[in-house]
Amino acid sequence: MKFAERLRQERIANGYNQVYIAKYMNVSQVSVSNWERGAKEPDYQTLIDLAKLFNRSTDYMLGLTDK
Repeated sequence: MKFAERLRQERIANGYNQVYIAKYMNVSQVSVSNWERGAKEPDYQTLIDLAKLFNRSTDYMLGLTDK
């Protein structure tokens, strides 16, 4: 599973919408949408912050592990 799919899966599983993620990450909703569509990828610090938000590892978020 790719990052874009994992992000969307985790966002929905946690009951968040794209606007919430955008405000939490201090980015635009368009940025979150682009990440979920795979059009763009977040920078490394943003990846770390997203992993913390979902209580997941960066490896999991990147699709390198299933835990």
